[in-house]
Amino acid sequence: VQLQAFGGGLVQGGGSLSLSCAASGRTFRDYTMGWFRQAPGLEREFVATVNWNGYSTYYADSVKGRFTISRDNAKNTVYLQMNSLKPEDTAAYYCAASYDPLGGRFRPIAEFKYWGQGTLVTVSS
Repeated sequence: VQLQAFGGGLVQGGGSLSLSCAASGRTFRDYTMGWFRQAPGLEREFVATVNWNGYSTYYADSVKGRFTISRDNAKNTVYLQMNSLKPEDTAAYYCAASYDPLGGRFRPIAEFKYWGQGTLVTVSS
């Protein structure tokens, strides 16, 4: 599956930004989708995941209550709505896919085999 992320940019602290990721090449609904991020000098980390039907979502503690992941299977797209952004949210954000038909459990980063190119989010203080 090929993934392409959109929507990064520069935003002031406290602001909002919406990311989207378009998938192609395979049956989108067979995949759990996730957003991950990587700040300079740090390892890539989990942000949020959503299962095939959108009913099971998981969030990192650092973004819980501020970020919302969702998907539209008709459009082969996964979204990340980011509110109340903080400077520490600054990172390259990556969407990823994990083959998981009808799944619903949490899937760690190692189980995501398909990755998009990343989109940069910069939050100013």
